[in-house]
Amino acid sequence: MTDLMILPASDKTKIRLVRIPPDFRDQEVYRHVTGLIADVEEATPGCCWEDVLATLEDRGFEAVEFQLGPSLD
Repeated sequence: MTDLMILPASDKTKIRLVRIPPDFRDQEVYRHVTGLIADVEEATPGCCWEDVLATLEDRGFEAVEFQLGPSLD
C-alpha cells in the first residue's frame, strides 16, 4: 500500500500531495514533515514550494500529481 500525505493550504491551488517513504511510521510523519517545512521557512524567508519540495525529496518524499475535485458547497 502506498502512503500519501496531503499538505493543506488556505489557497486550494496550493494544496500538495506527497508520497511518504516506507520507513516512516504514521505517527512520526506529521511531526517530521512540519519540522522540515519550518526549517526551510526559517532558513529561507519567502521560500516557495520548490524549496520545500527539494528538502522533502532529500528525505525520500516524492511529490504526487493530483486533480482536486469540484467544491461541494
